[in-house]
Amino acid sequence: MEEITLNKNQYSLAEEDYIKAIYHLSQQNQEALTNDIAERLETKPASVSDMLKKLADKKVVNYVKYKGVTLTEEGVKIALELVRKHRLWEVFLVEKLNFTWDEVHEVAEQLEHINSPLLIERLDEFLGFPKFDPHGDPIPDAKGEFLVKPHVPLGEMEIGQVGRVVAVQDISALFLQYLNKVGIYIGAKVSITDKIEYDGSLEVLLDDKKTILVSKEVAKNIFVGI
Repeated sequence: MEEITLNKNQYSLAEEDYIKAIYHLSQQNQEALTNDIAERLETKPASVSDMLKKLADKKVVNYVKYKGVTLTEEGVKIALELVRKHRLWEVFLVEKLNFTWDEVHEVAEQLEHINSPLLIERLDEFLGFPKFDPHGDPIPDAKGEFLVKPHVPLGEMEIGQVGRVVAVQDISALFLQYLNKVGIYIGAKVSITDKIEYDGSLEVLLDDKKTILVSKEVAKNIFVGI
């Protein structure tokens, strides 16, 4: 039977965390900046610079001091493998172990470093080859390919438009617990009944049952398919 290890000796757990962080930041901008990486990983910019030099030596990032950093083709491959494992584990934790969507991120952060292609292949099959994780994020397949649902931020919907929640951008426990409290979930039917000019908040009809008030900050973290 294939041996299951935490990760290959080629990359440390910290290096994998950096690679994945750069990948996520590069989805927002073409390049990831040192300060943004430091903020995401809760470390110092000087520590980020040291790590980027190591990753550049390993040919997984393109790095020039005082400029942004991008992943090489190899770096993207590693990042997508980590993202795939993370999101599959989140599905497993929610669907099979009854975790809630606000409980799974930290656990999946640990599980994603397990190195066993066979385990992940069988996990994917066991789960029925899911395309999206509990937060609505797409799950890359074994080739690194994934589906993207067309969506817009809740705040960009027009009054009277109807859609369904397909994903959330903020996956912090506090934000997800707030959504639980007000009744917003992946798949929820939403329509805008009013926009409050004073502070940009929205009146939202949820599942044709109740109207809730959603702040501008919350609305920008909820994505809706129309």
